[in-house]
Amino acid sequence: MEDRWLSVDEIGAYLGVKRATVYRWISERDMPAHHIGRLWKFKGDGVDGWVRNGGAYEGGKPNA
Repeated sequence: MEDRWLSVDEIGAYLGVKRATVYRWISERDMPAHHIGRLWKFKGDGVDGWVRNGGAYEGGKPNA
């Protein structure tokens, strides 16, 4: 993933989830995001690490 700031829509598309899920992960699961003005922005490598460390895990059997 390139090293630029990504929007909520871009990070949702990258992860294959809806906007509502991204916002929920920010508030409930400490998804790495930065509030810039009225917008949330993300660095892809930070989100990748968060996912690898189980940040997006929502039950069931984890993929290892």
